[in-house]
This record gives sequence, structure tokens and C-alpha cells, in this order.
Amino acid sequence: MIHPRIARAKLESLVKQFPIVTLLGLRQVGKSTFAHWALPGFDAFDLENPATLLRLETDGQLILEQSKRIIIDEAQRLPALFPLLRSHIDRHQNHKIVLLGSASPKLVKKISESLAGRTGFLELGGLSILEADQEQLWVKGAFPRLHWSRPRASAEDWLPAFLRTYLEQDIPQLGFRVSSLKMMRLLSMLAHSQGSISDLSQLGGSLGIDYHSVSHILDIFEGTFLVRRLAPYCANLGKRLVKSPKLYIRDTGILHHLLGIPFKKKALLSHPKAGASFETFCIEQIINLARLEDPAAEAFFFRTQAGVEIDLLLKFRGELIPIEIKLSLAAQSIQSLERGMGYLGLKRGFIVHMNEGFAEVRRGIWAGSLAGVVSRIFRVAK
Repeated sequence: MIHPRIARAKLESLVKQFPIVTLLGLRQVGKSTFAHWALPGFDAFDLENPATLLRLETDGQLILEQSKRIIIDEAQRLPALFPLLRSHIDRHQNHKIVLLGSASPKLVKKISESLAGRTGFLELGGLSILEADQEQLWVKGAFPRLHWSRPRASAEDWLPAFLRTYLEQDIPQLGFRVSSLKMMRLLSMLAHSQGSISDLSQLGGSLGIDYHSVSHILDIFEGTFLVRRLAPYCANLGKRLVKSPKLYIRDTGILHHLLGIPFKKKALLSHPKAGASFETFCIEQIINLARLEDPAAEAFFFRTQAGVEIDLLLKFRGELIPIEIKLSLAAQSIQSLERGMGYLGLKRGFIVHMNEGFAEVRRGIWAGSLAGVVSRIFRVAK
């Protein structure tokens, strides 16, 4: 059974605008299934299949000539294809090509170098709260296999296997030679400090490697959509601001696996990292929805050296929107957001909490469930 995805309208729009569309995202977030469902009539080539890879390597030009609409899955496995795509599209401007990949253009430089001006980009995140049950997405993570497959995959079994494949096979296939053991240890350390300000020297000291090696591994994690570096918002306020990014393992299912939390809501809520986990989940949901409507949307956090902090500053359609994320609504979180809004000169803000409902708790400050907040901010949620 094919389940609809809310990113379909955005993909269709990009296909109309660009001769090539590059659909990116973490492995197993459903890019192939989504593309085949959203783009019926496209011929598909999966480069994970050795025979298909060899075919495109040897007869790429012939294949491109034979079909006007093509999907190429795991395109990063054949970087030599990108210059060929450029020359082909320049000669056949009515053809459409959709590339699927699990590595960013920063890692696969030939995408951005060869296809500059010819491709539109879309990142497909995990399942949205508009597509599946919010509680289950938070507890088990947002991979479709854990919610839509028949029979349903077990998070306890599937997530460890996913991580092992990611570290031992996927990363080396991108050309990086990094110890899978060191990568796993670093992921575990990131999980235990989820959402904290990054200190690469401290992380490196614990791993027995230098600052630059840690930074290199984080670049790989970020470029393959496993880790998010949330940048600080630096405004000219005459205040001392925190200038290092925060680090998040993006999928909460992977986070819970690394922390050893059973995939049950009760167990999660009793864990010390429950608040950081909920913050991660909400940040990912909000950013993914924002970029479906505004590709230029940016996400930051805000913190002064004096401790004034906002969990998420979303730059969306030209507006800076401050969002606090807490398990429960408390006067302290309202006051904290109010202070941050005062520093930044912002007139409206939001607090996401786990309770139902949505209401104005102070002038210009609205608080409610994640669903309530996103429905207030985004058109796609309505």
C-alpha cells in the first residue's frame, strides 16, 4: 500500500521548473517509494543494483536518449554521470530527470559543480505529524519502515541494523575511510549530550582524536542527514552571544536506541533526556514543514552568555519566529521566551508543549501542542 506524502506538491512544482530535480534525504526515509508514487510514468534506475550501475556506466548516453522522464536512485554512487546529465539536458530541454541521493551536494561536489543552475533541490525528511501518529513518530522515530511496512518492522531490531549498515557500508561507499567504531562512539557521545553546545576539542579528547578529525566526522554525519548542526543566531545587540552550534541526532528513534531507552512513551518520559528528545522531535518537524513552503527558510537557536535562550528561531518568509519547546507549559518558559523576544525586538512567539489545546498565554505569545503551533504557522498544515 502506498501512503501519500505531503511533499508531493513541492516535488511536482520543482519538476515543472527545472530539467533536473535532486531529491535528498537520510537513507530509508522513503525517497524511492515517494518518487515512484509522486511521478508515475518515469522510468526508474536504481544504482544500488550492480547491473543497473554497470549499464549506466557503459551506456549512459543511450539510456538518457531513450527516455524523456527518468528517476535515478542513489545517484551519488556514479559521480561521473553528472557531467553527462548536464550536456544531455542542454540538448534535450524537454526531458526531465529526478536524482535521488542520501548525501548532500557538499559531500558529492559534482552535483553542485556540474548541474549548477539546472537542478532544483528538495530534502525529504522522515514522516511528518501530518502523515502519521505524533506519539509513535516521537517514540520510535520517523522512518516509514517503522510505521507503514507490512509486517511492521520492529524498532528494537531495525534501528541497530540501519546504523550498522550506515556506518560500515554507506559511509565507505561515499569514499570516506573512517573507523566505524569511532563513528559509533561519537554518535553515542552526541546522544548523551543531545542539544548541547558543541565542544569539538572535548569530544576529540574523549575519543583520542584531534579537533579536526571530529569536525570531519561531523561533516559526514551532517552531509548524510544524520546529525543537525543548529547554528546560533548572531544579532548585533551589544550582548555577548553564544557562537558555537548545537548538535542534534536528527531522528529520535536513533537517539533513543543510542541512549538505550525502550520504545515506549512511559519509559521515554521517565528518562533524563526526555526533554532533549522532545525538543529534537519538534525542531525536525518544524524545519521540515517550513522548507516545504519556503526553501530559503533558516533555523537557529539564540542564547546570550547571561543565559537568555530561545530553543528555535525560525526565519520563515522574511519573519523571525521564536519558538520555545518544553514538555509542559510553565511560567518560567513563558518568561524566558518573553525576555528573548524583548532582546530581539520580536512581537510574536510560540511555545510548544505536550498538552492539547492552543491559546494566547501572554500578549503575542501562543502556547499549545506541536500540531496547534504548526497549523498556526504553516499553510501546508491546514
